[in-house]
Amino acid sequence: MSIAPKLAEKGGALQKERWAGAIDSVGSTTLANVLAQTVQNGAVAACSLAGGADLPTTVMPHILRGVALPGINSVTAPHAERDKAWTILAESLDRALLATMTTVEPLSNLPQRADAIVAGTIRGRVVIDVAR
Repeated sequence: MSIAPKLAEKGGALQKERWAGAIDSVGSTTLANVLAQTVQNGAVAACSLAGGADLPTTVMPHILRGVALPGINSVTAPHAERDKAWTILAESLDRALLATMTTVEPLSNLPQRADAIVAGTIRGRVVIDVAR
């Protein structure tokens, strides 16, 4: 079973430690659960609010486990910093590994892929090719 539905459900302020670190692009309850599951002195970078701007949690992960929550704001980052980040990514990314985690689907499959994402049965990245 996928862990995605569990992350979307309300959980306790401190949960079983699962993550050394994470990048969260969902926010809201998912971010609260990721924080609650992060190990001692771990870090969670928040970079989007796709699931909501609220954060229904307590300060317990931060105080009792020392979990850090740095935000990522690429919108107003200086151009030179963004260029440097993209250069590091281009040099460090294992493109063959990325290819194993990526599927390309035609636009006609979007409803089925969306259902699978919501059901938590998709792993990796799905690219919708609007020209297919």
